[in-house]
Amino acid sequence: MATLKITGTAASDGIAIAPVYLLTQPSLEFERVTVEDSTQEINRLQDAISVAKGQIEKIHQIALQSLGQEEAQVFEAHLLVLEDPEFTGQIESKIETEKVNAEAALKDVSDLFISMFEGMVDNPYMQERAADIRDVSERVLAALLGVNLPNPATISEEVIIIADDLTPSDTAQLNKQYVKAFVTNVGGRTSHSAIMARSLEIPAIVGTKTITTDVKEGDLLIVDALEGVVLVNPTDEEIATYQQRAQVYEAQKVELAKLVSEPTVTRDGKQLELASNIGTPKDVPAAIANGAEGIGLYRTEFLYMDSADFPTEDEQYEAYKSVLEQMEGKPVVVRTMDIGGDKELPYLELPDEMNPFLGYRAIRISLDQQDMFKTQLRALLRSSVAGKLRIMFPMIATLNEFRAAKAILEEAKQELLDEGVAVADDIQVGIMIEIPAAAVLAKQFAKEVDFFSIGTNDLIQYTMAADRMNERVSYLYQPYNPSILTLIKNVIDAAHAEGKWVGMCGEMAGDQMAVPLLVGLGLDEFSMSATSILKTRSLISKLDSNEMKVLADKAVNECGTVEEVVALVEEAMAKLD
Repeated sequence: MATLKITGTAASDGIAIAPVYLLTQPSLEFERVTVEDSTQEINRLQDAISVAKGQIEKIHQIALQSLGQEEAQVFEAHLLVLEDPEFTGQIESKIETEKVNAEAALKDVSDLFISMFEGMVDNPYMQERAADIRDVSERVLAALLGVNLPNPATISEEVIIIADDLTPSDTAQLNKQYVKAFVTNVGGRTSHSAIMARSLEIPAIVGTKTITTDVKEGDLLIVDALEGVVLVNPTDEEIATYQQRAQVYEAQKVELAKLVSEPTVTRDGKQLELASNIGTPKDVPAAIANGAEGIGLYRTEFLYMDSADFPTEDEQYEAYKSVLEQMEGKPVVVRTMDIGGDKELPYLELPDEMNPFLGYRAIRISLDQQDMFKTQLRALLRSSVAGKLRIMFPMIATLNEFRAAKAILEEAKQELLDEGVAVADDIQVGIMIEIPAAAVLAKQFAKEVDFFSIGTNDLIQYTMAADRMNERVSYLYQPYNPSILTLIKNVIDAAHAEGKWVGMCGEMAGDQMAVPLLVGLGLDEFSMSATSILKTRSLISKLDSNEMKVLADKAVNECGTVEEVVALVEEAMAKLD
């Protein structure tokens, strides 16, 4: 019988061979029935609570080791719910008085508590308890029904995770020692799970559409995340072939590792900068280990997403200071909070919008909720004496937005100086170019900013009017489209005319097909997932910047389609080999 072959998008390089671990929600449906023996039903409930407690205690211990005390506190809260006689007593009372089964009583009481806590709009802390009740009651219900809830934190043997999709928090819990790869139904190279997989250096394939129905628990998989191919229950010969390929890939990584301390220089001697994108201070060691010459994008929204409430000024200060200190004087570009679109906060009431990516998000929230914005800016300014800080505002569409954001920054700086707090005097302030309006007006922006960083993930979807998460229009996510290259050229030329530098922090910066074009267009700094740095440094060392300029000019001025641009680059790269 032929091996089943499934294709998707290679999102994080590597090759893995391991059994399936299905990270899918089991059905928790049940029938409401009348019971004769309520004592027996209460015993069933107490047994299920005991099972749930054991599971949570195990998860708590794992979380303490892998995530730390603060992150593990949520599981302590879950245990407190199960030990609360007010909660469990009401369920038992309902079983006894209404003669209903334990599942129905649990659902009724937990729904009551959830709606009560969710209604406490003036108390964000109590609102958070609704999520605890929901999680705990689901776990008890699963125990009553005799089904297992998957939990990636409890994995203790080598597996390949299969899921419809993975949330950032799911991905953050993956233990690299055991999770050898993951494969999802949905997503693209720029989805959060893909970006985090690259940060964690876990091979990943996304957008397979059907992987959760094509495989079952225990199936053996080969994940070739270099080519975007999954083999289900492969033959011995296929296993041997891929084990050899994995060895070759690892040998190539060892070879690339020799470039860790080397500068990033083209064949003709032009020096460029390769930086890393990070989400938390914990990502910095991997950036350094992969030879990052700076941090080109620190996504501060994870500070907000990993917190039960708005992070305080001191909490933010400690995080920013940690990154600056770890980078030891190398530049760190910190993007101010970029919440909205597909990134929500449970404690920040965002409106329901038809088009959230085009709505109330990023700098628009910051300018509207200035107390929150100023808290972040004060924390950043306080941290500035610990290293080489650069502050970047996201989603800037107009000059007035940039001026307003900069005015609040200056106000925060003056407040700190008046309080006798030291602030560095060499902080560069720039913007992300991700809205076409800003790219078109780059000439005017360049007179007022210290730098640009091009966020291609959004710039491409806004320019092409195509949601990058929508698989039906994913063919329009075209980094090499001449229209995108023309916008990038306009931004770089405008900045250089004013003596300013330009970076790129979108996934395109580490795309091996795009790098020759970006070198030719004159990009100064390339910021990418840490795992892409060394192969990009190796590629740049083979490129002549003058030849790449001719290549980029042809792509912008003579090509009309993506296919023509790709053919042009492939022809140029073939000559290098």
